[in-house]
Amino acid sequence: MSGLKTVEEVVASQLNDANSGVNFSVGDTINVHYRIIEGEKERIQVYQGVLIADKNRGVNRMITVRRIVANEGVERIFPLHSPRIAQIEVVRRGDARRAKLYYLRDRVGKSRRLRDQRRGLKHIQ
Repeated sequence: MSGLKTVEEVVASQLNDANSGVNFSVGDTINVHYRIIEGEKERIQVYQGVLIADKNRGVNRMITVRRIVANEGVERIFPLHSPRIAQIEVVRRGDARRAKLYYLRDRVGKSRRLRDQRRGLKHIQ
């Protein structure tokens, strides 16, 4: 039993507490503040996009963020508890009915946008 406690303590110490208070879900537009180290210098670059996937739990948790750059879709996978992630902030809440939004890869233009969560779901009559 002591070996299991040791593993749990090591895992708990590696969790990034800076992002634990942020509540986001799939479909949200988020800003990921990512530390970039270039030689001796360190700077923070902001990556803004739609959260299309959220995998695993605990230390292994990964998020996939998609954005459009020069009419090309770019996806980036971030380990959520990495020490390189400085901050995550939610820009806009999106209303998604699915756990993974991979269908957005095929969409172009206005059909790519997600409904805002504040509006709620429209009932079809």
